Amino acid sequence: MSVTIGSGHEGNVREQLTAYKARVKGGEMGALPSVLSLFVLTFLFAALNPYFLTQGNFANLLTQTATLMMLAMALVFVILLAEIDLSAGVTSGVAMALFIIMTNRWEIDWRISIVAGLLCGMAIGAFIGFFVAKVGVPSFVVTLGLFLGFQGLQLALLGDGGIYRIEVPEIRAIMNDNLPGWMGWAFLAIGITVMTLLNFYDRGVRARNGLVNRPISLMYTKLVVVAVIGAALVAILNENRSRSIKEISGVPIVVPIALTVLFLGTLLLDRTRFGRHLYAVGGNPEAARRSGIKVIKIRIIAFMICSSLAVISGIFNASRVGAVEATAGKAIVLSGVAAAVVGGVSLFGGRGRLIHAAAGALVIAIIDNGLGLIGLPAGINFLVTGGVLILAATVDAVSRKRSSGAR
Repeated sequence: MSVTIGSGHEGNVREQLTAYKARVKGGEMGALPSVLSLFVLTFLFAALNPYFLTQGNFANLLTQTATLMMLAMALVFVILLAEIDLSAGVTSGVAMALFIIMTNRWEIDWRISIVAGLLCGMAIGAFIGFFVAKVGVPSFVVTLGLFLGFQGLQLALLGDGGIYRIEVPEIRAIMNDNLPGWMGWAFLAIGITVMTLLNFYDRGVRARNGLVNRPISLMYTKLVVVAVIGAALVAILNENRSRSIKEISGVPIVVPIALTVLFLGTLLLDRTRFGRHLYAVGGNPEAARRSGIKVIKIRIIAFMICSSLAVISGIFNASRVGAVEATAGKAIVLSGVAAAVVGGVSLFGGRGRLIHAAAGALVIAIIDNGLGLIGLPAGINFLVTGGVLILAATVDAVSRKRSSGAR
């Protein structure tokens, strides 16, 4: 049954598949390349090393991905504007240096210290946004200057030793402890419930506005797939993965935290006026300005969000290492950019989602993890990751030309 736009009815499955194929042929591939890469890499490394698909390695892979995933999601907000933030990593380092000084030296409650670190990140983002959006300095120059300067600031804050041990159990637990078994199932149930309610809400809004809804069977299929995959992951992680006397089981604490940030960030981009304006400014700044969008404000807020999420990435890293170092965040920022691009976020601006960055981070983490398991030198890891990044950027450029009809 064909449906005309404005009827408020459902389009059939064939129409949806035809529309999706047309979008792919037109260059709008989204996360398709990264998803295919995930399957190929998983099967490849599973065949090369039997330990790759074990419970212990799977849990380690999730925790290894969390820091990079959070930084990649942070960078999405500025990459959507066709900008860059090379200082995101060291911004998190400065914020964590402030945190450790407040908790270890001044003995201030760790919760207040975390808030201070986040506010520090937000202030740095506002500083960058002001110079980029208001003064007109290229983001590459501003953030490169801060990338160099903040390394000195970290040393100044932390002193000659340059390292402080994390003494807060709650922070250390984020990357090193696990949820009770029942809590993993509860988190999954809450997630599926929220997804279901949002899907029905969206369908109601589209129907009231006379727009075509996707077949409800597709919605149920999506929910079932997510539920089955989620249940399988929780069941695997709830099994004992320790070979020693002490049992280690449960979903790593960092996983629901990262997924919650992913969900909230996706809501911000997909369902708010700010998100729509951000995509508009990234796609065509001049057209956005003429339509009444406050371009300067959008740019500044985007950099503030980027720096704030980068601080969360810094918290994850400090929790994993168990200490705050003067070199924290120095090397990871380029990997964050790579993860976003590999996931399908366009460097040309205006196209990409947070889930794409998360998928790209998982691709890079699997490459790192898998190559390590089969015993290849670290240099091979950099070569493979660099090649994947160049390939992803090439696909982005080609798809951009195809979608714009360029020859």
